[in-house]
Amino acid sequence: MMTTTLQTTTLQKEVQQGAQAVIDLRRHFHQHPEPSLQEYETIKRIKEELVQLDIPYETVGETGAIGTIIGKKGAGKTILLRADIDALELEDAKDKPYRSTKEGLHHACGHDGHAAALLGAAKILKKHEADFAGTIKLAFQPAEEIGAGARQFVAGGFVEGVDQVFGIHVDSSIEIGKIAATSGPTNASCDIFNIKVKGESGHAARPDLGRDALLTAAAIIVELQSIVAREVSPLDHAVVAVGVLHAGTRYNIIANEAALEGTVRTFSHETRQTVLAAVERIAREVAQAHRTTIEFENYDAAAPLINDPVAANRAARIGAEIVGTENVILNNPKSLGADDFADFLAVAEGVYARVGTKNPDDSDTWYGHHHENFDIDERGLAIATELHVRYALDYLDD
Repeated sequence: MMTTTLQTTTLQKEVQQGAQAVIDLRRHFHQHPEPSLQEYETIKRIKEELVQLDIPYETVGETGAIGTIIGKKGAGKTILLRADIDALELEDAKDKPYRSTKEGLHHACGHDGHAAALLGAAKILKKHEADFAGTIKLAFQPAEEIGAGARQFVAGGFVEGVDQVFGIHVDSSIEIGKIAATSGPTNASCDIFNIKVKGESGHAARPDLGRDALLTAAAIIVELQSIVAREVSPLDHAVVAVGVLHAGTRYNIIANEAALEGTVRTFSHETRQTVLAAVERIAREVAQAHRTTIEFENYDAAAPLINDPVAANRAARIGAEIVGTENVILNNPKSLGADDFADFLAVAEGVYARVGTKNPDDSDTWYGHHHENFDIDERGLAIATELHVRYALDYLDD
């Protein structure tokens, strides 16, 4: 089907012909960022593009959409291609013509590029719908930054019947012209726990008459550090961190309440459950030792992101055809940052690839994701577009 040299050349030509349109879309989204679950104008523009391409879509939640391209060669497998679309509550500090027009909002993670590249791929895939069998789903997902978007697609049944899922993240730590396709765990899970400690107030001069919630919270924080050191295999990786502690109202009053907030990050489902159970157990037992009580809550923001080996090999092979074998990274370092694409991978096998956007000659593209000066080498968008197209067609033709 799309595997001959001539047809590969045709696809590459079409990607290049549409490259500027993809860049223009990315810049539009970059100038008009919207935060998680408020991507109203973003999804409106995406839907307009899908209508122009004659691609039917369904609305997912308030600010998501999933388009469908059905191959004309008959029934076959189903693949879902995903792009997240939300921005961050962060000032855009760079001086570029496409700088954010919205104060305090910035596409500082590259989701503008994700949406644009998938729309570019959609145009090419729609054009070639007579050349393949099967179905291609196009998921434009809100709220990745808060771990609330992918689950809308899963809970709504939009991933039912999907055989494979594929996603791409641009990456400012990887040089332009390189693609990462790593098998196994690549991103950690993310759990956000809240612990409320309840004690009994009293005068600081008579601490024996109170039950110190602040001391309890401090003891909990210290003891939680023993989990990774003593309950997780040293061959495994995990993080237990507390970033917020609120307690007390005055220097000479025993605090009757304290609240702390932290996160657990792991690379396996089993370790995740072990560590979360340990956090709650230790918090309760430390509180009991201090004659206080706790309330424990946890927000499941994302599961560990684990790439299927077969899918990762496919992405690596196709990536090599696009950028050369020497430019495909098979062992990209794991990230303790989370991505809720993991929710799709929990339902269907697939892979989350990374496309480099760091230009060694342009320091403006070196900033890390979530930095106020974040920007990309936009040549990476054509690579992302082609990778979407060729992965989908290769999978359906296999």
